[in-house]
Order: sequence, then structure tokens, then C-alpha cells
Amino acid sequence: MRRSRIRRTLTRLAVTVIVLALVVVGTVAAALGWGVYRDRQDLSAHVPPRPAEVAYSPAIGAVTATNQPSPAGVTAQIAAALRNPDLGDLTGVIADAATGTVLWQRDAARPRTPASTTKVLTAAAALLTLPADKRITTTVVTGSAPGEAVLVGAGDPTLRSGTASIFTDAPSIEDLAAQVRRSGTAITRVVVDTSLFTGTDFGRGWDRADIGGGDVTPLQSLIMDSGRIRPGEDYSPRVPDPALAAGRALASALDLPPTAVSAGTAPRGGTRLAAVQSAPLSVRLHDALVHSDNVLAESIGREVAAAAGQPLSFDGSTRAVIDTLRNAGFDMTGVELSDVDGLSTLNRIPARVLDGIVTAAAGTGKPQLRPLLDLLPVAGATGTLADRYVTVNRPGAGYVRAKTGSLSGVSTLAGYVATRDGAVLTFTLMSSGTPVDVARPAMDAVTAALRGCGCR
Repeated sequence: MRRSRIRRTLTRLAVTVIVLALVVVGTVAAALGWGVYRDRQDLSAHVPPRPAEVAYSPAIGAVTATNQPSPAGVTAQIAAALRNPDLGDLTGVIADAATGTVLWQRDAARPRTPASTTKVLTAAAALLTLPADKRITTTVVTGSAPGEAVLVGAGDPTLRSGTASIFTDAPSIEDLAAQVRRSGTAITRVVVDTSLFTGTDFGRGWDRADIGGGDVTPLQSLIMDSGRIRPGEDYSPRVPDPALAAGRALASALDLPPTAVSAGTAPRGGTRLAAVQSAPLSVRLHDALVHSDNVLAESIGREVAAAAGQPLSFDGSTRAVIDTLRNAGFDMTGVELSDVDGLSTLNRIPARVLDGIVTAAAGTGKPQLRPLLDLLPVAGATGTLADRYVTVNRPGAGYVRAKTGSLSGVSTLAGYVATRDGAVLTFTLMSSGTPVDVARPAMDAVTAALRGCGCR
């Protein structure tokens, strides 16, 4: 009973925070002067009332010279939180999203291990180069021998088997199998083709233990459920052979034994027997950032590489992401990437680069980046921030949106917060030298304090 009551309490809290976050989205749009689309129908009639426990007024005053946050005001507001030794070796930057003015910084140009905040760079590069409605098509074609079906990987790790999936609108192996059956072609063998991606399938700075730990699977162009053994769980252990696992799932759906699966390549001119499409890029980016899915982020990096004419490899995707952002006007000095998802311990990104991208997304100069703001988890409600800002640092719940990053001894946070006075502040905090479970609430306290600005 006690566990059920706790679950109901947390559910009510999450619903409350999500409703609050929707209000904050409107607040941010108004504060930054974004246009708001309105249908001819009055949408307000369909919006449920805010839960009683949320005491919030969405009214925003105009940003003027007298109510803009100031460096002195921000420094004073976060001073107590910054004295916490749990922050370890901290670098960071806080900026006014409306003007781009840096309001606080600490060693912001020093390259640090970014962990999963690397995904901010990958998402930004994808938004700058790829259509939001871009989809990936996974196909089954006839093989070179009679009875052979080739499952051709196209780089979509959201392909699922069964009904459980953490991904939105994921295509299914069962759909492929049904199409193959309808084609009337008798199949006795399944071949998996992973030739699209080149180079090694395991990144420099990755640890093989992270396969069983639920963080990654070898990056192949054919992956099912991002390699998860339990597809509905974010941190399920992964398979060590994702392409063959996908082939075995297709074989099973066609009533073939696992021994009927092998690796190979599709012949030129093979007849297409089946095809399924991924969700649009906009949806896949959301899933990659909210769930901090390393495999999906890395696969999207391959799409950026393809658009840039680079090899579909770790080297190609890292080069493409850096070059895309540099060509868009970002100073990439100090950025070194061995992957584009952040699992590599060899990555280095200065805090100023991460915050510069978030600030650009909030500003008017790069409207292509605007969707990035809505891809970030909501404090106390969604994704990797769902269980943060809940029991402590509650002022930030619903008002902070940020990408998290965690490796052993490394904690990072990059995003933005709507302040009580109607300003929007961007921030990047990068900590090392203290345990993750210690550093996280200490960083959250800094951003929760920003919610209380004022700061004039």
C-alpha cells in the first residue's frame, strides 16, 4: 500500500509539473518575443485548469533596461549554492537568452568532459542540416540465393520487435515479416546487411562493460530497440550482436530458427519484399535527448555525416558535427569528439560552446535551432530529469529544462530556466571530481536558485 501511495503521489507531481512546463513554454515564447501560432478555434477551452498545488502567474513584464538580469544580480543569487563543495571542480556559464549577454562564468573556455551534453551539439548539427520530416527506411530484399531474404540496415535503431519500446512511433519487425508473407515469396534464410556504416562499431573511449550496463550496443546500421534486451526499459542490458539479433527477430516472425540467420550483403537489383519507415527526425531527436539514448544519438550523427559528404563512421560523424557548427558561426575552439553521443571519456567541450548553442536556439539569429529548446527534459517531469527537482530543489521543477550528462566522476547540465520575473536564462554547468549522485543535486540547486531571479 505504501508503495502504491508513493507511486500515486509521484504521478500527481509529474502531471502537475508537466502542466506547469506547458505554461512555461508559453512564458518563454513571450519573454523572447517568439511568434505564437493560433488556430481560428479558441484553444483555451480545451486546456484543463492548473492543479491547485501550482501557484504560478504567467504574467510577464516587458524586458527593459531596469529589469534585465545583471551580472552582479546573478552572481549574488547563486553565491550560496556555489559554495557547496559537492560541486567539485566546476566550470560554467550563465547568459541572458534574450540578449546573449554573459551574466556569470567560471573558466568557461576550459575544455571539459561533457558526457551526454554532447548530444546538444549533435542535435544542433542535425537541425541545421537535415529536414525535420526526414525518415529512415529499413527494407527486406531478395538475396542472391533462392529462399534468401536480406534485412538491410539503414541506420534506424528504433526498429522494434513486439509492442514494448521507449521510442515514439517505432517501426516493427513484425510489420516487415507480414509484408514478406504477403509477397508470396518462400523464405528459408535471413541475411543481415550492415554495410552502410564503415569503420569500427565501438567508439574510442567506450567501455565494453557498458553493453551489459545498459548504455550502448555496438553501433551497426541494423539495430533493433537500440540493442535493448528489455525494450521497454531505458537502462536494459544491451545485446553484443545487434544486427544478428534483429535478424533472429525477423526469422522468428517468419517461423524460422535462429540458425537460419547469417551476415552478408544485399545483391544489386534484389527485389524489395518489405519496407518500414522510422518516425520523423524531429521525433527521433526528441527521443534521443529525453531518454539520452546513446545509440540513437550516434545514429543521427551518421545522418549528419551523410549530409556533409563524410564517411558514415565515428570519424565522419564527429567531423561533420564540428564542421557543421563551425560553419554556422560557432567558435569550436577546444572541442574534441570521439563520438557524438557523449559516452566517450575522450570528448572535450568548453562550457561556453554548449551555452552558446542553447542561447542561439533561444535567440533570433538561428531559427533552425529553436526546436532544440523543446527537446530538453523537463525538471521533475520527463526523461533524465524526471526524478530530479522532486524532493529537493523544488523551485526549479517545471521551470528548468536541460540536457543532463553523467560519467564516472563527471556531471554536466546544459539548458535554460524561466525566472520568476519573466526572464529566460541559459546555463551550462560542468562538474568533475565528486560522485555523480552528490554533484547532481548541487548543480540542480544552482539552477533552482536562478528560478528566483530578479537578479537585477
